Amino acid sequence: MAKAERITGTPEPEPGAGAESAAESGEGKTVEPEQGTGHRKRRITALLLVALVVYLLDLGSKLLVVAKLEHHEPIQVIGTLLQFTVIRNRGAAFSMGEALTIFLTLIAVAVIVVIARIARKLYSLPWAIALGLLLGGAFGNLTDRLFRSPGVFEGGVVDFIAPAHFAVFNLADSGIVCGGILIVILSFRGLDPDGTVHKD
Repeated sequence: MAKAERITGTPEPEPGAGAESAAESGEGKTVEPEQGTGHRKRRITALLLVALVVYLLDLGSKLLVVAKLEHHEPIQVIGTLLQFTVIRNRGAAFSMGEALTIFLTLIAVAVIVVIARIARKLYSLPWAIALGLLLGGAFGNLTDRLFRSPGVFEGGVVDFIAPAHFAVFNLADSGIVCGGILIVILSFRGLDPDGTVHKD
C-alpha cells in the first residue's frame, strides 16, 4: 500500500505536540499553520519569479526579432542546423493547429487558472519551478494572441527559433515544454505539489 511523507523543508512540528497528535500524523509531526502559510508563500514567490523571467525573456526576444529580423533573410546561428527566422503562428506550439486560434487561446487561459488553483496548496520547490515555466510560457504566447494582428484572441504568435528538420518555435514554447517534462518527472517520482512524497 502506498505511503506518503512530507519532504524536508516543509513546516516544522508544532511545539509541544503530544503523543496523540504524533499518532494521528503517523510520523510524529504536525503542521503549524503560521509556518505552513509562510512556507507556501515562499514557494509561490519562486513560482512567480520563474514565470516572470520566462515571460520577460520571451517578450524581449520577440520584440527584438520582430524589429530586426522580420521581412529579412534568416540568420544562420549554426549553419543550416539552427537559424533565426520570424514567422507568425496562429496555431499551437511548434506551428500546429492553425485553425484553432481562439480555442487555443482559451486553453492558455484555462492553464493559467489551473496553475493559480494548484498554487493554493503549493509547498514543493520543484513544482514551483515547473509551474513557473508553464505559467511564463502560457502568458508569453497569450500576450501575442491578445495583442498582435489580426485581432484579439486571434493574434499570431511570433516564432523564430528554427532548427533543421523541426518546427519553428519560441522561448515561451520552450518554457511550456520544459515545465511539462519536469512535471512528468516529478509525478513519476511520486512528488505532489503539496510536498508529499508517495512511496510504493
